[in-house]
Amino acid sequence: MCVIVLLEYHFFIYQYKQIDFIYTKLISFSTIIKFQFINMTSIDLFSGCGGMTLGFKMAGFNSIFASDVDENAGKTFIRNFPNTPFKVADICQITKEDVDEVTDGIIPDVIIGGPPCQGFSLANKRRGSIKDDPRNRLFYQFVKFINWYSPKSFVMENVKGLLSMQNGEVIKTIVEEFTNAGAGYNVDYRILRASDYGVPQVRERVIIIGMRKDINILPDFPKPLNSIVTVDDAISDLPIIYAGGGSEIQDYATEPQNDYQKQMRLYSDKVYNHIAMKHTKRLIERFKAIKPGQGLLDVWDTHGAVKRGAPTEKSNIKFHQNNQRVYGNKPAPTIAASFQSNFIHPHLDRNFTAREGARLQSFPDNFIFEGMRTKMSWEKGLSQYQQIGNAVPPLLAYHIAKKLKDSIENERNYQNT
Repeated sequence: MCVIVLLEYHFFIYQYKQIDFIYTKLISFSTIIKFQFINMTSIDLFSGCGGMTLGFKMAGFNSIFASDVDENAGKTFIRNFPNTPFKVADICQITKEDVDEVTDGIIPDVIIGGPPCQGFSLANKRRGSIKDDPRNRLFYQFVKFINWYSPKSFVMENVKGLLSMQNGEVIKTIVEEFTNAGAGYNVDYRILRASDYGVPQVRERVIIIGMRKDINILPDFPKPLNSIVTVDDAISDLPIIYAGGGSEIQDYATEPQNDYQKQMRLYSDKVYNHIAMKHTKRLIERFKAIKPGQGLLDVWDTHGAVKRGAPTEKSNIKFHQNNQRVYGNKPAPTIAASFQSNFIHPHLDRNFTAREGARLQSFPDNFIFEGMRTKMSWEKGLSQYQQIGNAVPPLLAYHIAKKLKDSIENERNYQNT
């Protein structure tokens, strides 16, 4: 038995180093051994570039199928999860046969994803046709997969504004739909703050968890950690580059300076996706005038935006979130899809690079992003910045997945006593 366990351990470490698993500091030897006997599986919907997938991989889940509609996000996902079948498609067009063909009909332990619900409408609820409303179709596609497979559990991530939509009626409807999906589920939800789970960012998201009723487990959520990771903790070891500087592949300039940086750099001997945007002299002068905690509106009189074709006239359009210089000694604000223009580096007069944004989202350095770095409005597909900003922070996903996995294992162990 000892020989068998050792062989399995070495195989796992080979996979761990070469393919999907990172953050060895987070995973003890005993936990790794336990993974070999209880190998759980996931299906990942609306996966984007794979932030949630990575977090669940770190906790011991094997993704057997993933999908997203965006081609660039798909390229990033495939590069970083080469062993997971991935389908770039509108989820409405995916059939159960499509999935079963690549999974051999395996029933996943969990279905995860973040279907967009910002436009969710209850306008047709009285007529009983809420499912047919095109504004609700993506949520019901997520439910469709639960109906197909009745997994032990599901995890859905969404913006916290979901809880207040239509005076709370939307979240009530979503819980009802999940409760009656598949074989029936116990459902609960919480707002989780990423900075409570080792992510250097105060991002808040609604996490909805369902546990199949017949396995007698109520949804549970991870407890916050006691430590906070700041922006400086996250990015201070990356090569110092100025506006327009950097290259696609670079050497590290220093040794890692803290545990977070050590985690980010495991199995990565180069820095990728670390190229600074080009800025005009006028924009750099604006950035120099903005202090930590301030934004464009604080220097509007001297450095405000001007009208197109009339450089001596101030623009009438003011964006409150533009050009905010973040504090280095605090977690970052929410890194959204537009973070390339929202934020200024705490110490340099430029916007964040894609790699710095990835660090603030807790993506490790060997997670490489594909597609264009930035994009114009007419270009199709998500840019690297948008992929990063849209993602679920992997460390947040890890703690959710770890708690979920522990709950299932504990119930299984109880039933076996």
